[in-house]
Amino acid sequence: MCAALLVPRLVSATEYPLPAENSRLIGENVTTIVPNNNRPLEDIAARYKIGLLNMLEANPGIDPWLPKAGSELIIPQQMLLPDTKREGIVVNLAELRLYYYPKGENKVIVYPVGIGQQGIMTPSVVTSISQKIPNPTWTPTENIRKRYAKDGVTLPAVIPAGPDNPMGMFALRLAYGKGHYLIHGTNADFGIGMRVSSGCIRLRPDDIEALFNSVPKGTRVQIINQPVKYAVEPDGKRYIEVHQPLSRSEQDDPQTMPLPLTKAIKRFINSDESDTALIKAALERRSGMPVLVNLGEAVSESDAITPQRAADEPKAQRAEVTTAQSEKTDRS
Repeated sequence: MCAALLVPRLVSATEYPLPAENSRLIGENVTTIVPNNNRPLEDIAARYKIGLLNMLEANPGIDPWLPKAGSELIIPQQMLLPDTKREGIVVNLAELRLYYYPKGENKVIVYPVGIGQQGIMTPSVVTSISQKIPNPTWTPTENIRKRYAKDGVTLPAVIPAGPDNPMGMFALRLAYGKGHYLIHGTNADFGIGMRVSSGCIRLRPDDIEALFNSVPKGTRVQIINQPVKYAVEPDGKRYIEVHQPLSRSEQDDPQTMPLPLTKAIKRFINSDESDTALIKAALERRSGMPVLVNLGEAVSESDAITPQRAADEPKAQRAEVTTAQSEKTDRS
């Protein structure tokens, strides 16, 4: 359900009160009107701390380069917490979001992230922050330098800290493997909430600065891949949230790829309390927003799920954005 109409505004990090252990639903969706400023969709996404693909999932058919002035957009600020331990940092690759649970505080902070592009997946692991690096240098791996060389670009062995560094001004090194994976910033103005990196997790400059200043060394980090989330809330309401799964090749269509359904999700779907027709529509629509799926629950027109809205045009737009921005952004 969407809240009252709002105009675009600059907001701080998206913080939510932490719900009870038997609850996963947080936030509320809002709507906004596209201003007449000839700016791309990323301009609105950044104002509301939303990733670009999250905006495209919620608003199929919208032009990512020049959204129509005066048109109404859903800002997808309602979500289900991932089915994980609520500790430290949790990154859900499928929804391109990072959840931070500050120790001893009854809240969760949510950031949109960029992740590994096709063929260079960000790994699903449980690890920790091994090093906090202000003003990081970038040392491209041998594989990264080879990929650039194929395009005729010779990368230096080390790119110094500063405004031209694709890692931005702050980095958090993960203890996984040889330490090649980091959570870091960016010097690009596009690519958050997209698959554009060489496996690292990328945040907007103000977001990584806030996270860097809040997260202590040794913080637990869990990276998961959950395109389908569900919840049975304390009041009995049942929700499912479906994101497009991560494609592995250019031939994959994330709008029609099979979704991984765990035994627990299948039990939720087949429950006598669930409306299987609504769930089927949600699995097809893949809006990235929680959908109420109680049996016999009335659905308002604004919440109605229409799979036809997410057909070829949005798919082509998403492909165009991903291809163009992969060429423009630094692949760290």
